[in-house]
Amino acid sequence: MGYVPTNNTMDILTSILMTLVPFIIIGVFVFMIVRAFKQYTSNNRAPKLSLPAQLVTKRTDTYGGTNNSTTTTHYHVTFQVESGDRMEFQTNGDHYGLVAEGDFGILTYQGTRYLDFERKS
Repeated sequence: MGYVPTNNTMDILTSILMTLVPFIIIGVFVFMIVRAFKQYTSNNRAPKLSLPAQLVTKRTDTYGGTNNSTTTTHYHVTFQVESGDRMEFQTNGDHYGLVAEGDFGILTYQGTRYLDFERKS
């Protein structure tokens, strides 16, 4: 016969889980905050660069929208610079709506932060 946990063992396991779960949740939040702060600091230290680029693709990610929850949409644009390197940035809906795939222009960014794309006519 296999091991059958007793009520006392179940109480101990429940107590351990009830103690650990809040620490794990708090740890995840602290990790996310530290990671976001490091990215913010890194972007602020990076130089602002402006390069000729072509917008090669646009995409959206949509979250939520079930039952009574609101929908969140993240807008992404991918540029290719003269060296052939591609860079994807998250942007807001206003900038996303003003550019089209295939547009050429001057891309301005700082680290991983998208700042602007000025189309050439």
